[in-house]
Amino acid sequence: MKKFNIRKVLDGLTAAAASSSSQPGQRPPDTDIPESLCSEHFQLCKTVRHGFPYQPSAMAFDPVQKILAIGTQTGSLRLFGRPGVECYCQHDSAAGVIQLQFLVNEGALVSALADDTLHLWNLRQKRPAILHSLKFNKERITFCHLPFQSKWLYVGTERGNVHIVNVESFTLSGYVIMWNKAIELSSKTHPGLIVHISDNPMDEGKLLIGFESGTLVLWDLKSKKGEYRYSYDEAIHSVAWHHEGKQFVCSHSDGSLTIWNVKSPIKPAHIITPHGKLPKDGKKPEPCKPILKVEYRTCKSGDPFIIFSGGLSYDTVGRRPCLTVMHGKSTAVLEMDYPIVDFLTLCETPYPSDFQEPYAVVVLLEKDLVVVDLGQNGYPIFENPYPLDIHESPVTCCEYFADCPVDLIPALYSVGAKQKRQGYSKKEWPINGGNWGLGTQSYPEIIITGHADGSLKFWDASAITLQVLYKMKTSKVFEKSRNKEEKPNTDIVDEDPYAIQIITWCPESRMLCVAGVSAHVIVYKFSRQEVTTETIQMLEIRLHYEINDLESPDTEQVPSLVTSCQGPNSQTANSQSHPSTSSSSSDGLRDNVPCLKIKSTPLKQGAGYQAEVVIQLVWVNGEPPQQISSLAVNSSYGLLVFGNCNGIAMVDYIQKTVLLNLGTIELYGSNDPYQRQPKSPRKTRQASGGMLTVTSCMCGLSSLYSESVKRLRSSYLSLCDINEGSTTLDDRCKSPTSAKMSRKLSLPTELKPDLDVRDNSFSRSRSSSVTSIDKESREAITALHFCETYTRKADTCTSPCLWVGTTLGTVLVIVLNLPPGGEQRLTQPVIVSPSGTILRLKGAILRMAFLDTTGSLINPAHEPWREPNVPEEKDDKDKCRKLRPVSVSPSSSQEINETQYAVICSEKQAKVISLPSQNCIYKHNITETSFVLRADIVGLNGSICLACFCANGHIMTFSLPSLRPLLDVNYLPLTDMRIARTFCFTNNGQALYLVSPTEIQRITYSQGTCENLQEMLGELFTPVETPEAPNRGFFKGLFGGGAQSLDREELFGESAAGKPSRSLAQHIPGTGGIEGVKGAASGVAGELARARIALDERGQKLSELEERTAAMLYSADTFSKHAHEMMLKCKDKKWYQF
Repeated sequence: MKKFNIRKVLDGLTAAAASSSSQPGQRPPDTDIPESLCSEHFQLCKTVRHGFPYQPSAMAFDPVQKILAIGTQTGSLRLFGRPGVECYCQHDSAAGVIQLQFLVNEGALVSALADDTLHLWNLRQKRPAILHSLKFNKERITFCHLPFQSKWLYVGTERGNVHIVNVESFTLSGYVIMWNKAIELSSKTHPGLIVHISDNPMDEGKLLIGFESGTLVLWDLKSKKGEYRYSYDEAIHSVAWHHEGKQFVCSHSDGSLTIWNVKSPIKPAHIITPHGKLPKDGKKPEPCKPILKVEYRTCKSGDPFIIFSGGLSYDTVGRRPCLTVMHGKSTAVLEMDYPIVDFLTLCETPYPSDFQEPYAVVVLLEKDLVVVDLGQNGYPIFENPYPLDIHESPVTCCEYFADCPVDLIPALYSVGAKQKRQGYSKKEWPINGGNWGLGTQSYPEIIITGHADGSLKFWDASAITLQVLYKMKTSKVFEKSRNKEEKPNTDIVDEDPYAIQIITWCPESRMLCVAGVSAHVIVYKFSRQEVTTETIQMLEIRLHYEINDLESPDTEQVPSLVTSCQGPNSQTANSQSHPSTSSSSSDGLRDNVPCLKIKSTPLKQGAGYQAEVVIQLVWVNGEPPQQISSLAVNSSYGLLVFGNCNGIAMVDYIQKTVLLNLGTIELYGSNDPYQRQPKSPRKTRQASGGMLTVTSCMCGLSSLYSESVKRLRSSYLSLCDINEGSTTLDDRCKSPTSAKMSRKLSLPTELKPDLDVRDNSFSRSRSSSVTSIDKESREAITALHFCETYTRKADTCTSPCLWVGTTLGTVLVIVLNLPPGGEQRLTQPVIVSPSGTILRLKGAILRMAFLDTTGSLINPAHEPWREPNVPEEKDDKDKCRKLRPVSVSPSSSQEINETQYAVICSEKQAKVISLPSQNCIYKHNITETSFVLRADIVGLNGSICLACFCANGHIMTFSLPSLRPLLDVNYLPLTDMRIARTFCFTNNGQALYLVSPTEIQRITYSQGTCENLQEMLGELFTPVETPEAPNRGFFKGLFGGGAQSLDREELFGESAAGKPSRSLAQHIPGTGGIEGVKGAASGVAGELARARIALDERGQKLSELEERTAAMLYSADTFSKHAHEMMLKCKDKKWYQF
């Protein structure tokens, strides 16, 4: 008897319910659409990281290689050379970097971490790796010093001891300077941790050790005792030597600088408080803020430089952080935008015993990197060529476009070049080490970032580099309040009312459309000419829908969707500040008022993107408009459409009219499959448990990326509770999703790292279960796609239409009847009507696309870009407008019987539906325990695939149209809303996301790119000769006045210093040696091939050498025999017998 399988029956029922086709099980033969992509074409790896290092903590510079290194509090390293040469490394422990030391001109770097570990990095390979590590077990590292051209590293600890490490073997020396022996009887208490170690520039055998309490010791390494001891009653922060080794300067916690003569330890030679006020009675100056670091640099012809950070007077409240440059009698105070983390003076020579000749100061700030030119009057800064200003305003969204039109980057660069600031130093950027990689990818790539202040930045991202092309501000079209009290309209947003949420861009037509947090949409056109717009065109839309009863409409006919701008739910206005309607209803509630006020004065718009029309949603009965969740624009049709949790609106931006303004439920007409919950009669019902208030719901996006995992988890769980419970329409307006929906984040967008906790409720609330759907009263628009395809089953030709996806997994099709081109397009209305087509998927709809009969992607129609501000002849204008549908799709006027395929991806599954039959031919459940955050249909290797990023961190790709899994990698566990909001895929196997508030991480899922990555990366280390040592001169050499060298090997070696304590530190071998280099190169096919050829050649030479060696051995053996025979023969002969 055959066993009955209930699971198969249920699967069949689910497939039948989820598909709108009458025969969902049909599959076309595999030979119909050949698929060229296979799993061998995919491999996931990180490529490059752009932006400012997040939370920097340390900095170092190699003066010979001209390489800058920055360490962060999260254990990452960023190395910078010439513009375009950057590298990112990460310590495994993720402990903060407290100090960095270059092995100057050796291609190596020592990093000291907060977990008391030292690491030696090999920089002679394109991807640096750790050669050695040394973990201190009993003492905490506080300061390190590596003398120039030395292999012995001095390590100071919290206990006040100094240990010495051999950087070649990364082992401890037995030579230890104990704190009690260093200070002896000069202090009765512990001197504190070590804050400074340095050797005398003129005598390597004398080591200056600075303790936190204010005590300094000049230690004689040979005699192993303190030669001089210096004491001051203020804590020390840093020490710097004069190059002659006779003086040094200390910075203190009271804002003072003390200058000491080496041989006069009793008191300082000079005490100065640069920013302290001198009392009239001659007493000590008033104490100031601590001077955290000081550097003392000398010049051969001129006064020395004393440069320090901090030290300002306490009464300078609100003053920005400063760097002070004292040169001779002049003192310059350079204000910085952010707190100073560290600074370094760049000098002409790496030798500390020579005149340094400083020419620049590199200042590392908390959120910026500034380089000051010391050689010009006024100390101008260098123009920073690195893309370190991504976070100039917090990033709120990203879009990535690969393989753009070739003329696009030059066009953006030409208009962006006019925006460059003046007043920079005229010298070249001083950090110019390394060499560029040999990139093989030549296609243009553009990244667009949207920011919290309403600005947009266009970046050239070609060949794994990043360079800003063009900046624009969307807030220019709005009136700004002059003081804090003038907030009549933006008071629903705590901050950042202009923050960008969604970016839609057509590279071919250069049409740009952005949606902001204040429920506003702006359409931009690109122009090379500057214009002055007298009046900004504005449309105000009242997008609001209420469910009055539970019953379905009486009429079975689907109502017509044709609406005009004078309809009951829509409103059109010109560029006046407000429409003529009252701003408050009869009961005193705000009504028909937009969130932002348009400028009423003429607006000067520079070359680049210029505002065409502004659309704003208005308040309704005291409720603010819900934020926009989806957005689409089509330059060929001249239409813009957007939606939120209330409904959908369509605008003809050519005629500046509203074509469509409907609640989501009205799109169904009589075909609505759901029973909607009626609206509560109480209009001002308070939000129930777990819900956010309107104010917090509409909070500025700049606070989004500071949310913790706990916040994300709790808000997701509250969303599940909302879906499970009985909620009214007002409550749904105030749900967390209304504030944080974007095109990338469909509902539920408040992410949950531990999905299994509420997996049951999640599946019930997001699935096609009847009980869950019955409770849904609010359905948001999450996906919109303009296309030219079949709209009904009986269609024999394609026509322009709009596909709409919702949070309930429904896809609706709206037919567009466009007037002919030319003058008729400017006068005749666009007719919008429903098609009656409804398709269903599990989970909210994320992405839709269409394939032709060969499986190629059908791109939406677009109009080629033309300069909008040049008057055209009428005949040329008509001719151009008649060429409106520029697309690979067939014309709507001809009848065809070719099949098209709709690819629809939701949070849970993907379907491929044959058109016009609407049969589901392929279906794949992407995830059961998680949900998809971002999905894109992308091109790769001449074919296309579906790429998905899930909330559980998996990155997956599927073939099209068969939806075969090609890649599934657990790449990144989602712990931050920032990643979800900014993750995006693009063509040619590229993707990116915002890995920190200041950095963009680019990745690739293409095998070809991974193989070529090694060649594309730049080289940090280049062979450079070390400058010659300074000439000591005849008399200095004769009388011992020059720099004294020291044989450190004799002092610190095991033979002299003995063995170190085994329990003090543990040596850990790294992976950056020869084995690491081989491993790094193993993925590159070209390197392997060259290595094999080299090995073969080496093997042949070795075999030849072996043969020669054997012949030489044979000859030597023969010669030995002959010599022995000769010796025996002549042994007994006398000298006269020869």
